[in-house]
Amino acid sequence: MAERRGLLVDAAIRVMAREGVPNTTTRMIVAEAGMQIGVFHYCFRSKEELVLEVMKTITDRNFDAVGSAIRDASQPSEMIALALDAYWTHVQRAPMEHLVTYELTQHALRRPGGEADARAQYRSYTDGMEAFLTAAAATGGFSWRAPVPMLARYVLAVIEGVTFQWLVNRDDDAASAVLHELREHLHRMADLPRDRAELAEDANG
Repeated sequence: MAERRGLLVDAAIRVMAREGVPNTTTRMIVAEAGMQIGVFHYCFRSKEELVLEVMKTITDRNFDAVGSAIRDASQPSEMIALALDAYWTHVQRAPMEHLVTYELTQHALRRPGGEADARAQYRSYTDGMEAFLTAAAATGGFSWRAPVPMLARYVLAVIEGVTFQWLVNRDDDAASAVLHELREHLHRMADLPRDRAELAEDANG
């Protein structure tokens, strides 16, 4: 069943990205997946359960893209730049998938009782960002100058803002400028050890 659930989630993301969340039906999703409607009801108790899984899957993809990038960092200070670059590359490659995340939030907030789903969605964002910041500091051997929960919410606020603005105006230069400022702010917030290259330069000087 897990494989079929995964195929239905992937199909749902494609349909939502193409048609929009409000226009997506379960029949459209199963048709996209090449399945019968009965398979959907076997795998999911409701469309809302599927929507929650879509939220989780898109969030996991974002953090997986970033996590894969920072493993290649040779210096602690590289992690911040690599993480932001990886996230932004993911946005540019799948812009409509990111638009779906905003539509899912609105869908949840407008549905009676859906506030809990929206809160769960954003809790997964903050939990993931906190985990990333903690792991980055541990891997890079540095500590953050601000409490990680507060810093996580700050980073998410900036990233969500610049992503939504870019989805509206597709202004690459403006987005790059904001991300550059975020990178510089994170450098200031990180108690980074001096890079080995800088230490070597001092030693040779």
